[in-house]
Amino acid sequence: MKAQLCKQHNSDIMSRAMTPITATLEDKSEETLGVVTMSLRIESDTPFEFQFGQFNMLSVFGVGEVAISIMGRQENVLLHTIRSVGRVTHALTNLIPGQQLGIRGPFGQGWPIERAIGKDLIFITAGLGCAPVVAAIKHAVQTRKNHNRIVILQGVKHHRDLLWLPQYEIWRDQHQCQVLLAASEEHKRKQHWKLGLVTGLLEQARFDAYNCIVMMCGPEIMMKAALEQLESIGVPDDACYLSMERNFQCGQGFCGHCQIGPYFVCKDGPVFHFPSIKPWFGLWGL
Repeated sequence: MKAQLCKQHNSDIMSRAMTPITATLEDKSEETLGVVTMSLRIESDTPFEFQFGQFNMLSVFGVGEVAISIMGRQENVLLHTIRSVGRVTHALTNLIPGQQLGIRGPFGQGWPIERAIGKDLIFITAGLGCAPVVAAIKHAVQTRKNHNRIVILQGVKHHRDLLWLPQYEIWRDQHQCQVLLAASEEHKRKQHWKLGLVTGLLEQARFDAYNCIVMMCGPEIMMKAALEQLESIGVPDDACYLSMERNFQCGQGFCGHCQIGPYFVCKDGPVFHFPSIKPWFGLWGL
């Protein structure tokens, strides 16, 4: 009987990867202009388990689907933060509570939180690239005793672009938790803010370069610059993990749109151990 239930559970998960299940929009909130966080209730009896850093394919019936990082879970709903930049995301952000949409997933590999136990944990993000790590940051703060220092570096164009500002203030008050923020297009420096790029914050960050795990997401040009700086201060490649952004069409490595070297970002990523993709990282066209 137990084996049959397990087989049925796995079958339900496989089916969910191929066919969208229905979710109901319970609530949504505007984080900043054009950016909305959606609270989605899954209409399924199968438990929706996910790893921090994975993503779902969200679809609007008759419009299309798009890959969106899973922000986390709040009670019995899933959270996704979406920037309205195209046809599908525009349709998603225009939904109103009570309307339904489709979900496929979760897909990909998540952050290796267990590797950071007993070490300093460094998060480096830029723009809406912070979304894939927010759930991991919250988990790290909730399990504070598992880590030494926690360092959060976040860069945006303008301080008004920072999402979840109250949350950053809460994290700053945690024991041995350093939060550094940068804005690249500010005309006037704000308290707790640095004028410039997020990579410029590394010189202020306090952590043990020889006993840390780095989790990074955002534009590849930013991650490349950050990796070079980390290497210069002694952080080994083996300590670095990246969340890669690509054009996800299927979520399962079938279409090939997201290939990087021998890997498919949707299936083998989006979180990669840096040494595994270093030969192809930053190369044009890959």
